[in-house]
Amino acid sequence: MNGPEITLEVAPELRLFVPHDRRGGPTPLVTDGSSTLGHVIESLGIPLTEAGTLLVNGGPVARSHVPGPGEHVDVRAVERPQRVPGAPLRFLLDVHLGTLARRLRLLGVDAAYESEDIGDPALAALSARERRVLLSRDRGLLRRRELWAGAYVYSDRPKEQLRDVLGRFAPVLAPWTRCTACNGTLAGAAKDSVSGLLEHGTQQAYDVFAQCTECSRVYWRGAHHGHLETIVSEAVREFGGTPA
Repeated sequence: MNGPEITLEVAPELRLFVPHDRRGGPTPLVTDGSSTLGHVIESLGIPLTEAGTLLVNGGPVARSHVPGPGEHVDVRAVERPQRVPGAPLRFLLDVHLGTLARRLRLLGVDAAYESEDIGDPALAALSARERRVLLSRDRGLLRRRELWAGAYVYSDRPKEQLRDVLGRFAPVLAPWTRCTACNGTLAGAAKDSVSGLLEHGTQQAYDVFAQCTECSRVYWRGAHHGHLETIVSEAVREFGGTPA
C-alpha cells in the first residue's frame, strides 16, 4: 500500500488475529487510499464476523468508510450478547466442531452439523439458505461473501467452546429436548413402543424413554447420564434455562 497513513488499534480480544507487531496498542498503517475500512481490517487477518463497532477519531463509522490521512481507528470486538436480527437463532457448525454441536443440542439449541467436509462454498451457502450462524475456527471460511452470519470459535476445547457460544449469543436453553445425533426434537415414548429398539438389559433396567421425532433414536438415563447432567447443570446455572 502507498497512500494515507492512519493509526489503528484493535481490541485485546481481537489481537490474536493480527501480526505480533500490532498487538501492543496503536500502530501506524499505510493504506492505499481507496480500500474501505472493512477491507483494511480483513487484510490484517481479522474476520469481519468478529469486528464490532468501528471508531474513527472517537466517532462510529460504517465498514464502507474509506480511511483518510491521520485518522485514528479503533476496532472493537463484537458486543455480547450478540443479537442476530431477522431469523430465529440457529447454528451451523463445520466438520471440526462435532463435540460442540452435540453439547449445544443437549441443551436444546438448534445446531446443524456437517459430519463430512462438504467444502467452504457449500457451508457458506447453507448458512445463507437456512439463515444459520456458521460457527468455525477457520478464518478463511468466515470471510466468504455468501455467508449469512458467522462467528469464530476461539478455543479448541469443547467446554470452553460451549461457554463462548452461550455467552456470545445467549440462546434459549431447553435441555433434553433435542436429539444429539441428528438435531431433531425429542418426545416422550412409552416403553412398549420402543422395546423393539432396546437391548434386553436396557428393557429390564429402565422405564422412562424419549425418542427422536426425526431419526427415531431412543434415549434413556443410562450410565453416561451423570456426565451429561453435569454439562447441563453448569450451563443452566451460568446462562439460564429450564433444567427439565
